[in-house]
Amino acid sequence: MTFACGVAFAALMLPGAAFAQSTGSTEADNVGTGDIVVTGAREPGVGGVDIPATAKNKQVLNQTFISHQTPGQTINDIINQLPGVSFQNNDPFGSAGGTLTIRGFDGSRISQTFDGIPLNDTGNYAIYSNQQLDPELIEQVNVNLGSTDPDSPTASASGSTVNYRTLIPTDQFGARMVGSIGDYNFFRVFGLVNTGVFTPWGTKAWFSGSSATNDVVFNDFGRINKQQYNAKIYQPIGSGKDFISISGHYNQNRNNFFGSAPLRNDTNVYSNQTGTGTSAANPPVLNVGAIRTAGTGSSNRFPNSRDELPYSVARCQIAIGRAGVADTPATVNAPGASNNGSGCGTSFDERYNPSNTANIRINSRFTLADGLVLFVDPSYQYTKANGGGTVTARETAYTRTTGVPITTPQYGFIGGQYYFGRDLNGDGDALDQVTLLAPSQTETNRYGVIASLRYEFSDTQSIRVGYTLDYGRHKQTGELGFLQANGKPFDVFPVNNGILAINGGLVEKRNRFSKAILNQGFAQYIGNFFDSKLRVEASVTGKWFKRDLTNYCFVTAANGNLDCLASSSQNAAYAAANPYVVGGTTAVPTISGYAAPQNRVYKYDRILPAGGLTYEVTDAFSIFGNYSKGIQVPGTDNLYQAFYYPQNTTPANPQPETTDNFDAGIRYTTSRVTASLGPWYTRFQNRLASAYDVDTQQTIYRNLGRVDKYGIDGSISYRPIRELLFYAYGSYLKSEIKTNVEIGRCPTTLTAANTTNNCTVAGAPILAQTAGKRESGAPVYTFGGRVQATLGPLELGVQAKRTGRRYLNDQNLGNFACTVALVNNVCPTVDNVPASYTGTRGIIYQTYGAYAPGYTTVDFDARLALDWVGIGGNNKTYLQLNVVNAFNKFYVGGFTGGQTLSVNNSIPFVQIGSPRAFILSVNTAF
Repeated sequence: MTFACGVAFAALMLPGAAFAQSTGSTEADNVGTGDIVVTGAREPGVGGVDIPATAKNKQVLNQTFISHQTPGQTINDIINQLPGVSFQNNDPFGSAGGTLTIRGFDGSRISQTFDGIPLNDTGNYAIYSNQQLDPELIEQVNVNLGSTDPDSPTASASGSTVNYRTLIPTDQFGARMVGSIGDYNFFRVFGLVNTGVFTPWGTKAWFSGSSATNDVVFNDFGRINKQQYNAKIYQPIGSGKDFISISGHYNQNRNNFFGSAPLRNDTNVYSNQTGTGTSAANPPVLNVGAIRTAGTGSSNRFPNSRDELPYSVARCQIAIGRAGVADTPATVNAPGASNNGSGCGTSFDERYNPSNTANIRINSRFTLADGLVLFVDPSYQYTKANGGGTVTARETAYTRTTGVPITTPQYGFIGGQYYFGRDLNGDGDALDQVTLLAPSQTETNRYGVIASLRYEFSDTQSIRVGYTLDYGRHKQTGELGFLQANGKPFDVFPVNNGILAINGGLVEKRNRFSKAILNQGFAQYIGNFFDSKLRVEASVTGKWFKRDLTNYCFVTAANGNLDCLASSSQNAAYAAANPYVVGGTTAVPTISGYAAPQNRVYKYDRILPAGGLTYEVTDAFSIFGNYSKGIQVPGTDNLYQAFYYPQNTTPANPQPETTDNFDAGIRYTTSRVTASLGPWYTRFQNRLASAYDVDTQQTIYRNLGRVDKYGIDGSISYRPIRELLFYAYGSYLKSEIKTNVEIGRCPTTLTAANTTNNCTVAGAPILAQTAGKRESGAPVYTFGGRVQATLGPLELGVQAKRTGRRYLNDQNLGNFACTVALVNNVCPTVDNVPASYTGTRGIIYQTYGAYAPGYTTVDFDARLALDWVGIGGNNKTYLQLNVVNAFNKFYVGGFTGGQTLSVNNSIPFVQIGSPRAFILSVNTAF
């Protein structure tokens, strides 16, 4: 089906077929439905909301709906108005990132595609919402709420998919310009030019560019700067539907981090007095320390309300080095500031998160014979990005006198410290400790192709076979760079000119190279029966994953800690000084020493069946059902952590997640109403939970085993008259972890210093009480809606959404900390250790409740066409006002869950919910 949306700037766009991602899947959705062309007499769906009549539970928003949202907004925020979707935006404008879940699946389990090409990171499968396409160029976005297409090129879609497609160039010359200003010094310009047909063969193209800047919304320091360029050239072939199109995309972000605060509301820093010794009569005494203030440092707390925002980031100067003196970084002395007590340039808000992303996409269709059609979609993607903070580097060398002595000076990243052996601050000595920029750098080259051949052996039945390749070359490093005197980096990409040690080697905290390779074949059958009332879909997909991983550093602990020597010539001596010895069993190995640099290859193969049907009971009413099997293979971070163990042991071989997804429901569709309601059920096997520590920049993984998820999604869009639209949606989600999860093991040798009441048997597993509990991070329910009215040249809209509570850990318990280090994953309080305990007892105290409370946000929009004053025509020139979070609701923003511990001295960091903002735009087109 092809159509042109009936929006104000319809002359500037001619959309292609909707509802799927690759060119082949796009047409497959329409097999047997005829070739219906809608030229503006009726828009698809109702009010820009469409529910395709497929066996899968799909929800679609087209440009009619998208255009009323904030110009420049990330598409992931726009789909927050769909059932099952939950998105927390980091700011009101879309250029600062956010957190996406669909039916409780976090972003790493959602496949996001752009004209068919995968956008998830090849390493950790993350989705970066601030790098998405300008919304003015998106013809439609569709969300598969629980399944993927058979040719979907992803290693990570154990759950849902988000697919969007770009506009097709128009036959006539035209242009569009959008300018926006708003709160927080927001300024954006977008321009689009359609060339129209410019050759005798029907060639046409469009070109676009945009630039957006704003201040960060929670402090007085950071800036957001984004620019994007896009182009598409379209060549029809013959007089039918065959074509070839070539598209290009470039996006550049230069952003400061901001707004990620420790989720705690305890008022003071607490510590112990006494409490050491074998006598339980000598209990610890609580020492009440400094008052915690709102901010993003590890000693801060989460704001209590917007009255505590914005928090301040004090400006500073790095002290000049002094010859012959062992200089150390001075700390910022600015009471009340978020970076008080931090080194100059080291606070979270002074960090940068730069990215350069680009892609080239080809989509094509070729009719080879009557009923035989070939689709080929090749692509190339490039990513250069980093994130992270600063470190204290040492001008000295590393030596060691304990254990196996190391007397020859070593250089590199060793024991969590950086050793250069040379002058770094220009004072002429090599005695100092110096602050340097040290983000985690990623550079990816990614090649892909989706090819399929469809044969229609009747007017109502077809079979399609195809092949998909996704080949990513993924380099992850950790070079260091210099800071200016004011703490800002000279270059936000230290990879461009990393700092060398005295031996000429590159000092970095990680150095690894990965190949992520997916070869995939599939076959799909679609048949329409009983005058096309019954539609049957069945497919089988074979996925062959290969992870070719090379780690050039030593792995020193099970959590993935690394030692990276500046020169590989040092490796042999360093390995001899830290001999790698394996004990225990294959299932539970015990390790001493360090695992040397090495290469490993992991392979994961799966056959994934899927099938479903729809039945049209009446012209308006239909039922549908669908089953699909999904898979997510372990990401590179998880696999590199496993390098600590010998490859033939159980911990060295993380298992892939698999899902069995069931969907069913009813649909009702007329020219005035489109509605859908249906239950769903997903069974996880080997559900992997991950928790990221923003300070250490490490991710901890745990296997939750089997998890069952189920719920219900519904939506209705109703237009009683042309000038009035009502839209409502809602979802309920229940998840249940089936077993208690292992979070550690008791020491292999128990002593009076490490025996706790939960560890009385050496080597026994330590379990978190997760059985029967919900997964963390996902809202229990969501519901919302939109009302839109047209009053002559004025269009008014209001939309609201309620997001339910989200649990913070997988035990669904309150969050607690301990005044001393945890022992065997418990706080060693008087109640938790025997009287013979010789370590230091602690005091447990609550830092936050069990969940982030639910919240409601409301947005307003108004559009005034200027035809009535003689400006423009056909409603193509208008003013638009958007008010985001109109009542300035304060809430806990995005976090991904995965936290299993209830008592944890590493407090989770979460985003502060995005504030209110006014944005005024002017749109003109011809």
